[in-house]
Amino acid sequence: MGFGDLLEVVGSFGRFQFTLISVLSIPSLFLACQNILQNFSAATPNHHCKIQLHENDSLHLGNLSTQDLLRVSLPLDMKNKPESCFKYTETAWHLLGQNDPYVNGTEIEKEPCTDGWIYDTSIGQSTIVTEWDLVCERRSLKQIGQSVYMGGLLLGSIVFGGLSDRFGRKAVMLGCCLQMAVTGTCAALSPNFTAYCILRFLLGMAGSGITLNAASLVVEWVPDKCRAVTGSLGGYFFTFGQLVLAGLAYAIQNWRWLQFATTAPYFILFVVLWWSPESARWLVLNNKSEVAVKQLKQVAKINGRKEEGEKVTAELVNSSMQRELQAAKSRFTIADLVKTTSVRKISFCVSLLWFSTSFAYYALAMDLQSFGFNIYLIQVVFGAIDIPFKIISTATMNFIGRRFTQSACLILPGLAIISSLFVPEDQRTVRTVLATLSKGMLAAAFTGCFLYTGELYPTVIRSKRKKSAKPNKEEVALEEVKEPLFTNSV
Repeated sequence: MGFGDLLEVVGSFGRFQFTLISVLSIPSLFLACQNILQNFSAATPNHHCKIQLHENDSLHLGNLSTQDLLRVSLPLDMKNKPESCFKYTETAWHLLGQNDPYVNGTEIEKEPCTDGWIYDTSIGQSTIVTEWDLVCERRSLKQIGQSVYMGGLLLGSIVFGGLSDRFGRKAVMLGCCLQMAVTGTCAALSPNFTAYCILRFLLGMAGSGITLNAASLVVEWVPDKCRAVTGSLGGYFFTFGQLVLAGLAYAIQNWRWLQFATTAPYFILFVVLWWSPESARWLVLNNKSEVAVKQLKQVAKINGRKEEGEKVTAELVNSSMQRELQAAKSRFTIADLVKTTSVRKISFCVSLLWFSTSFAYYALAMDLQSFGFNIYLIQVVFGAIDIPFKIISTATMNFIGRRFTQSACLILPGLAIISSLFVPEDQRTVRTVLATLSKGMLAAAFTGCFLYTGELYPTVIRSKRKKSAKPNKEEVALEEVKEPLFTNSV
């Protein structure tokens, strides 16, 4: 008998689990907003060099139109539009009424913008690009802003994963919610780009902590047979978050207010999640059986199984989880992920799976401006396409298998992305359709990533010893754990 059997006693999937999953999925909604926020907060509007006329140019102004002023001040690009990063060294008055940028066969000299830029703010949009001039030779800084956020996600998964195994899922999740709310608010007040990057890094760390611990709480309160469905539910909230972001970004054109609007809800979530339960499994493994019993009885009451719940005692819980308790006494490190051949194979495949899925997904999701369509409309389409693919993947994972679904969700978008390379750039619709379908399938692949990681990695890594070798106590403890226990540190 293990913890799964205790869940069957108090109700393996009832009103309690449904409510818990629904509440713990809400953070995914706003995390989606943070992950792709820079599509809007770092959007680059049309821009050109700020024009500074010389004193002797006043004689030529007269009734000069804005278009003519741009023509004599800025060179044209290959699309016959004013260049974004260069201007003429001298005002080319002779170009009025003609398009030849040559004087006596010599091209007019040009230089980088020295007096700043003028941005197209016809729709009132304010971004970090327009505020801190992240264009031309500084345009790489825009990507750095997103990169440091993703770096925060990486470090957060390492730091908060280990902390949750020590201090509990709920405590770390609450701390991350508060960190997300505070750093998000501070990011909206950033005085400069450096401060903005630091705060976004802390935001990413908190985001990982929330996601990992919410997923752990869900997995540790539901039976094995429901994992595919419950894992997918969080993905649907993430999809809905992309649609919410499109609406918020359209309504809030100022990046500071948009940043605040997408992180302020975590103040409310901090209060709401305060009443969420801790993992009973974690409580037992950390010598808090009495607290676990109280929670199990409360769960039984909510699920309409009060009489069965009254039979649960600390002695019953400890005896049921004797093997898990024995195995939990052994010490394990990250080195156990590569200690045996079978676990090394799992670690390599899971790592490659996460890298390829994340790399391709965010390469598509974070480059909406390149499609040349309305960015708000593209965001809605990119968000909505996830829904049908996630429904299909959930069904195939349950009835066909995880491996087939995961393979299909990676191979098909890979072929679509490669095919788009051979589509001419002027056929924007075809390229956008291929990218949209690819993004939907990759979103479905993420569901498989979470399930694989949770189902293949137990809390204690079970190693297969050689038959000829004499097993030590630690190996016996590992071998006896038949029910996988999930951990964030692994």
